[in-house]
Amino acid sequence: MPEKRGYAKGIAKREEILARALEVFADKGYRKASLREIADSVGLSQAGLLHHFSSKGELFSEVLRKRDEVDSAASDLDSDWTGAFDGFVGIVRHNAEVPGLVQLYATISAEAADPEHPGHDYFVSRYAQIVGGLEQYLRAEQDAGRVRADADPRTLARLAVAVADGMQVQWMLDPSADMADAIEAYWSLIRSAPAS
Repeated sequence: MPEKRGYAKGIAKREEILARALEVFADKGYRKASLREIADSVGLSQAGLLHHFSSKGELFSEVLRKRDEVDSAASDLDSDWTGAFDGFVGIVRHNAEVPGLVQLYATISAEAADPEHPGHDYFVSRYAQIVGGLEQYLRAEQDAGRVRADADPRTLARLAVAVADGMQVQWMLDPSADMADAIEAYWSLIRSAPAS
């Protein structure tokens, strides 16, 4: 029984670390956030903090996974991707309020292209899920006549993600670049003209 209790305490501490790390990265940004500050805020040394993760790379990837959980719970996205476009735009709008997490995401997603990176599988799975969900949504919108039928829905889904990711980089370099407006402009380009 004590082993089970220790395991549960370890899981709880890991969740506490992730929640606190989300706050620190959102507030201070990827470059200015320190592991020491995160560790101190949860009553651990840096070594104690990293005891709960295999590496800094895993910690950063898990912070992003936690961010996705929090964002999904707060957005209009549901499991069948009904209303996916509004949910997608809502998440992008929210990202403008947490620049540090956008910096973390942009940096770690690029690093995770390396198959040896601890976040590689997470990002592969994340992109597959988002592209797949948007593809499903866009196919339904095509069937309903609301999205142009002459384009492959998977390609349109990939382009939506590319616009979002590309706009994040532009926004980090120039905060006047409106990420959500760019997604909405993309949407207007792929919508079908209303029947006259």
